[in-house]
Amino acid sequence: MKKLFAFLALALSMNAFAGNVEAGKAAAQKYNCASCHGADYNSPIDPSYPKLAGQHADYIEHALVAYQRGASGGNGRANAIMGGMAKPLSKKEISDIAAYLASLPGSLVVRK
Repeated sequence: MKKLFAFLALALSMNAFAGNVEAGKAAAQKYNCASCHGADYNSPIDPSYPKLAGQHADYIEHALVAYQRGASGGNGRANAIMGGMAKPLSKKEISDIAAYLASLPGSLVVRK
């Protein structure tokens, strides 16, 4: 029984760090993410831009933080557009946007 309570406490505490889907939707609209990644986040305006709908939330969080770091930061990403878009995001906004995008239906597949 003690192990069950410990597991539930851990699960609940991990959920406290999960992003808020509704807040993420508002943040994605505020920062106009759809202007490049498409209104459904599954049909970007350029084929070189990634599809974000249904992507894993932890991957999106990692990518946005890497864009904030830039090329000179450890494990950073160099892209002038995304660097500029990611810089003003707070950790909470990143988490929320990631949760929102992960909640959307997407065309990403693991294997065919």
